Amino acid sequence: MSTGPPTAALDVRALLATLDRHAVRYTVIGGIAVQVHGHRRTTKDLDVIPAPDEANIGRLVRALAELDARPRDAPGAGPPTAQQLASAPTVPPLTTRHGELHVMRDVPGAPPYADLRARALVVDLDGLPLAIAGIDDLIAMKRASGRAADLRDIAALTAVDQPER
Repeated sequence: MSTGPPTAALDVRALLATLDRHAVRYTVIGGIAVQVHGHRRTTKDLDVIPAPDEANIGRLVRALAELDARPRDAPGAGPPTAQQLASAPTVPPLTTRHGELHVMRDVPGAPPYADLRARALVVDLDGLPLAIAGIDDLIAMKRASGRAADLRDIAALTAVDQPER
């Protein structure tokens, strides 16, 4: 249960445009990725895995500053630093001017970032290139999580691939 202040309504396009302006390399996972792969469901946040190199983390820090990103459960704290983003096993959920953003680092079931990105589906969202975790990687992450919502996503995603009878 969140104890922080309510976040702005999710505006995925605005979040992604900010990351794009700062040339942040990332791959989208979570609910948005599930939607792109054909399962229509709601989500209240954007989940991304950033490329882990130092230069990319620096660009991500600048994008988070522009977004006024703050830890959801520590509203008095400032945006994460490059050191926190590079070394923290878990980055707390962030509130931003455009909704909640989850910057994920060590995601159970996820391959190394280079492999995740190489297998990503790249789509165009109103002129923004968007790397979405490939369906097999997405299912592996959801299976490793084991949460009820993730298991429902797996069932829906695998049903999408099944021919109708």
